[in-house]
Amino acid sequence: MVDVFEQVEEELRSERYKRLARTWLPVAGGVLLIALIAALSFWGWDSWQTSKADKASVAYDRGLESLQAGNPVGADAAFLQAVNEGNGAYKAMALVHRAGIALDANRVPEALRLLDEAAGASSDPLLSDPAAYKAALLALDIETLAQVEARLEPLARNGRPLSAFALETLAMARLQHGQVAPAREAFVLLKNGLDTPEIVSQRADLAIAAIDSGAAENLKKIVDAQAAIPVPAAPQPAGPATSAGPATPTRP
Repeated sequence: MVDVFEQVEEELRSERYKRLARTWLPVAGGVLLIALIAALSFWGWDSWQTSKADKASVAYDRGLESLQAGNPVGADAAFLQAVNEGNGAYKAMALVHRAGIALDANRVPEALRLLDEAAGASSDPLLSDPAAYKAALLALDIETLAQVEARLEPLARNGRPLSAFALETLAMARLQHGQVAPAREAFVLLKNGLDTPEIVSQRADLAIAAIDSGAAENLKKIVDAQAAIPVPAAPQPAGPATSAGPATPTRP
């Protein structure tokens, strides 16, 4: 009798296992298939990214070599390829170099645009903030104070890699536009900041002394006066010589 019960129980277990297998094996197979597809997709994406990074690295190095060889046209073409092929890091670095080439050719608006693109190419502040800071320096002379402040204030926040330099430039911009009190407040923060680089702290101390002595109040007047000075016309090329020969010099 005991053997009969054991046989029945074994058959019931076997039937239960079969039922579970019929229910869950398709699900497990689907999960494994999805995992396999995901793994292959990641491998393909990673291989594609590695290939792009390799191409960008070669193009970037070629751009640096062209710059050292005094070939800005070839360098710009190589850096453009690095921008098109590379990831955020290579894009940011290549765009900064392209901006430098444009600036050397006195194409300031183009350089500013390229620096803005470089700042947005990477989410890493160590790459984006230097480009954004360089763009702000270029913008000092061609944008309004409000626009310059919008560029520099995010860079001047605590924890940003160039916060002290951005705050110093922001203070100088405000001082240049006659906002002496806000400028002095920023210089005081820099002077007393524990993380302020020594050279920036020294410059802040000098700026505070200039403000307190009243010398800095004339900065805006000086800048405005310089801007009002008319730019001299370029010298005209000499006309063709006449057949009469050179004029006789007048005696004193």
